[in-house]
Amino acid sequence: MPKHSNPKYFLDREEAAKQLYDVIPRDLFLADETIVIALSEGGVLIADAIAQQLGVPLDILLIESVVAPNNPELAIAKVSETQEIVIHSALTEAFDIEEAFVYNEAKRVYDDKILSHLYKYRKGGTLHSVSGKAVLLVDECIETDFTAVVAIKSMIGKGAKNVYVATPVMDLFSYESLIQISDGIFCPHRIQDYISIEYYYENLERPAFSELERIIHRDE
Repeated sequence: MPKHSNPKYFLDREEAAKQLYDVIPRDLFLADETIVIALSEGGVLIADAIAQQLGVPLDILLIESVVAPNNPELAIAKVSETQEIVIHSALTEAFDIEEAFVYNEAKRVYDDKILSHLYKYRKGGTLHSVSGKAVLLVDECIETDFTAVVAIKSMIGKGAKNVYVATPVMDLFSYESLIQISDGIFCPHRIQDYISIEYYYENLERPAFSELERIIHRDE
């Protein structure tokens, strides 16, 4: 299919990273000590490109979903490796899910999934220090603000000076929500009637763990 007739915004994550970098005010991140934090495996590839262009360190924030009882497809909360939890109150109220259940499940998810991922990605090590730094949170898309909200809370809890969000494409409602709790959002495509990530990328192959490991440990 000729490129001009392709409704997708990006051929792949490399092209998405180039479009994203074009809208990031580089001087803002040269003035302060900065770290780029990826929010997903796919986000690592884009975050790495941005971090290299800015000449700053890269890390990944591990985040997992807490799902509703008897519905593994419905995320009712997110928990991060810093043990910050964000609960989707509208869903828990609609399905009459008790807060105690959410916190108990968040602890189980942290123990069963996040701790194992910490070893997988960092051999048990901890997240880079963000205290006093400008943090640029990067993902391959933002379909809802759920993950970004827990990431922002995690960075604030760790003492970040400023927290910014960057993504090639995002839902407009999420943009309007996140702009109120972050120091800025950089995104070339804000979509009013957001569909799904596959609609905007031509190629979304899952990155191999060996590639992610190489990227995350490049500066060590």
